[in-house]
Amino acid sequence: MQNKVRVDIALVHYPVYNKKGSVIASAVTNLDLHDLARLAKTYSLGALHVITPVKEQQVFIGRILDHWLFGWGSAYNKDRVDALNLIRVSDSIEQARESIQAGTGKEPVVLATGAKERGPVLCVEEARRLLAGDRPLLLIFGTAWGLAGEVIEQADYVLRPVQKSAQYNHLSVRSAAAIIVDRFLGDRG
Repeated sequence: MQNKVRVDIALVHYPVYNKKGSVIASAVTNLDLHDLARLAKTYSLGALHVITPVKEQQVFIGRILDHWLFGWGSAYNKDRVDALNLIRVSDSIEQARESIQAGTGKEPVVLATGAKERGPVLCVEEARRLLAGDRPLLLIFGTAWGLAGEVIEQADYVLRPVQKSAQYNHLSVRSAAAIIVDRFLGDRG
């Protein structure tokens, strides 16, 4: 499957909320990196931007990538190499936006996601119309208890939650991202 416009995803570790509602930097997990990179490769996305300003976390990501791209893992699983090559580490969402703009010549349209409806909400069907445009798209996914309000305010749009009426609405970011990306880019019919 080839997308008409470039579509990237971002996994945001800062700024996000903790369970008490404070803005924090959450921890990067190995599993998120692998699963979301595989999602990005499966759906022909431009990149997976992992957003964290925490240098120790960036070093951790680098160690994982070194193992799978250049170390023992590179010979063990070539498919994993292809997927993990899509990971880009950024200090901020703005840095990821600038990277996309540098690569495409156009500022990306930013679509934030979350478990609650906030901001100018679009359903996935409405958002799919953006695929016919000429600007790249950046889908932003938050970790911990979700994206901080400032991220929502700076987004061009917010996608409707996966299952907004559910009594239990706390999917893992990997599950939510897979559902949203498939609804957004998956085969129809």
